[in-house]
Amino acid sequence: MSVDGPSSNGPLRVAVIGGGLSGLSAAWELDRLTTQTGRAISITLFEASPRYGGVFGSQRIGDYLVETGADSFITNKPWGMQLAKDLGLEDQLISTNARYRRSLILHRGRPVETPVGFNLLAPTQVWPMFTTPLLSWKGKLRALREAFIPKKSEMTDESLASFVRRRFGDELLERIAQPMVGGIYTSDPDKLSLLATLPRFLEMEQQHGSVIRALRRQNKNTSAGEEKASGARYSLFMSLKNGMSTLQDALAKPIQQRHQLQLNTKVVSLKASGREQGGRLPIRQDQARRGSLHQGIQPPVLWTLELNDCPKQSFDAVILAVPTYIAADLLGTIDPELSGQLNQIEYASTAIVVSGHRLADVTHPLDAFGLVIPAVEKRDILATSFLSRKFEGRAPDGKVICRTFVGGAMQAELLQRTDDQIIETVQRELGSIFGLKGQPDFAIVCRWNRSMPQYHIGHLERVATIEQRIQTLPNLAMTTNAFHGVGLPEVIKEAREAAKRILGIL
Repeated sequence: MSVDGPSSNGPLRVAVIGGGLSGLSAAWELDRLTTQTGRAISITLFEASPRYGGVFGSQRIGDYLVETGADSFITNKPWGMQLAKDLGLEDQLISTNARYRRSLILHRGRPVETPVGFNLLAPTQVWPMFTTPLLSWKGKLRALREAFIPKKSEMTDESLASFVRRRFGDELLERIAQPMVGGIYTSDPDKLSLLATLPRFLEMEQQHGSVIRALRRQNKNTSAGEEKASGARYSLFMSLKNGMSTLQDALAKPIQQRHQLQLNTKVVSLKASGREQGGRLPIRQDQARRGSLHQGIQPPVLWTLELNDCPKQSFDAVILAVPTYIAADLLGTIDPELSGQLNQIEYASTAIVVSGHRLADVTHPLDAFGLVIPAVEKRDILATSFLSRKFEGRAPDGKVICRTFVGGAMQAELLQRTDDQIIETVQRELGSIFGLKGQPDFAIVCRWNRSMPQYHIGHLERVATIEQRIQTLPNLAMTTNAFHGVGLPEVIKEAREAAKRILGIL
């Protein structure tokens, strides 16, 4: 591609920076919309690593089908299912194995079933709470007293830990809520914003005066099978028959066929200039003050990307689909204030050890989807899931796949260990908890450095300020899991909306 500006008579040139789910979804949506309308467009997707797909990583290891990243997505948020349908993958969707739909929590060194009907932070049924060994009698009575705790005067942000302590007590927080939510966000519950992550619990408190009462009313409309589930609502999760990478490959296909997908290509700087204003970036100061949307006719802009080991390339528009700390570096000279705000969002790192084992080498029946571990247990792993129990066709008969999580915001120091040391740690912990012995058929370490954005208290206000500032930059959009949700459906929704915004602006 020429380093000169795009021709006024040629196709729209759009750069998508970042080849994870956000970038792939945005580029695919750009291609879809312009194909439908017949509008000429040239898309170039830049990915700094040797592979596209971000958190996806399906691969065959012998007769095993393993996932090194996301293994499923939830369907009560429609955007993941809609994309699968749009891609023609609906017939490849598979649901979780009903036989093992329950979860375990480590308690005093042994796995204990999560109380039936427990919904992340709160119980929906009284009897399972009375009978669970996870809480003392004092802890059980304190949790069930939630129905009589007055609600806050107004719905304001607070940490997950503060909310659960206030309504259910310390014991339920430490023994059940913290490990269950920690398995999703790998966060410190004393910093995690409830308003940004699980606002429905704050809404329940305000609308019903009690979370337990609200959940029990909801259960009247819930299927009997779902009421009996232990832990998350596992019937709502889906995967793909041949692995989650099927989704990334379907997204990438039209980009590879009709546009450009450049791997091992890092964008090292981003510059913008007004084509008719002597090189000056046409950011209107009244827009910067008000955070207004792109309204009316925008001044013509040329975005220039400097690349590693490649000539500069120029585009009509840019979609940033990268972590906020990378976006902060790229926008540092363009808008230092925005760059500083983006850098305020912290990230945690984690590692997943994926291993295959003979069921004969495990004392525990592994009759669940996985186990989460409370911080108070002081173990060296966060959680482990049994992929081949969740989804059929992942492991040979008589074998099981374990995906064990290490690190996170509260145990970052464990990631300083070598891969061999991390594998040794995981094998030791699985041996202690499940009676695992012998050598695994395989064990690999997948490190996801600075991959989990931390939704700390005040997150929504911070993101609103950032998005207002981004809207003042002509012909630029940003999509990331650091703004409105870390789940696959939320990421897909935001990416497709970013593509529509860019086409609307242009």
